[in-house]
Amino acid sequence: MTLPQPLLTLEKASRRRAGRAAVSDLDLALDRGQVLGLLGVNGAGKSTTLSMIAGALAPDSGRILLDGEDLAEQPALARRLVGWLPERAPLWQELTVGEHLDAHGRLRGLKGAALRQACARMVDRLELAPLERRLAGVLSQGQRQRLGLACALLHQPALLVLDEPGNALDPVQVAALRALIREQAAAGTAVILSTHVLAEVTAVCDRVAILHEGTLRHAGTLDAGDHAALEQRFFAIATAKVAA
Repeated sequence: MTLPQPLLTLEKASRRRAGRAAVSDLDLALDRGQVLGLLGVNGAGKSTTLSMIAGALAPDSGRILLDGEDLAEQPALARRLVGWLPERAPLWQELTVGEHLDAHGRLRGLKGAALRQACARMVDRLELAPLERRLAGVLSQGQRQRLGLACALLHQPALLVLDEPGNALDPVQVAALRALIREQAAAGTAVILSTHVLAEVTAVCDRVAILHEGTLRHAGTLDAGDHAALEQRFFAIATAKVAA
């Protein structure tokens, strides 16, 4: 029996930034419907990894495969298959919330009725109706995050990449974000959640990967109630160099 290929595969992916190795020989695989928690201290290589997966950075060596295709050879795959929310949502200050959704939809190839339906779906799902005519430049940080998430989900991506999405969200908004991630996974979307908050990983993720100094130190499944074990493993990895 042939197993289905992973949606995302990283094969020995490496990238140097500012003259040093930011990520080295990274191997990862993610199936549809899985939620991967990506953990690591500042400088561990998380954002570089996410940027490569989203197609914003090319690996210096190794390969990244999306749906079995090499992203370096088929860069348009990222636009079609990936929804990406960086740590700071990239918004145009002078555009309204509604104009952002329209622009992002067009960049993803949506038009006509499909574009209008996609925008309406995101306005409803992310509760953006009261903000639709408001300029992005006057939004609170939490509102900016919600808009960035709506833009990332607009084209119903197969892979959703989230870099610290809970930043500036209040507890109610964090709970809504968790529900949204579970909803996306249940619909078959693969999700990568990069965060500093271990509770976020144990709340919504079924897999975990821990990066330290640009290398993968742990990868495996994650069961409900594993918070204490994950915390112990994470801090052991994060402080290993100091302890040595």
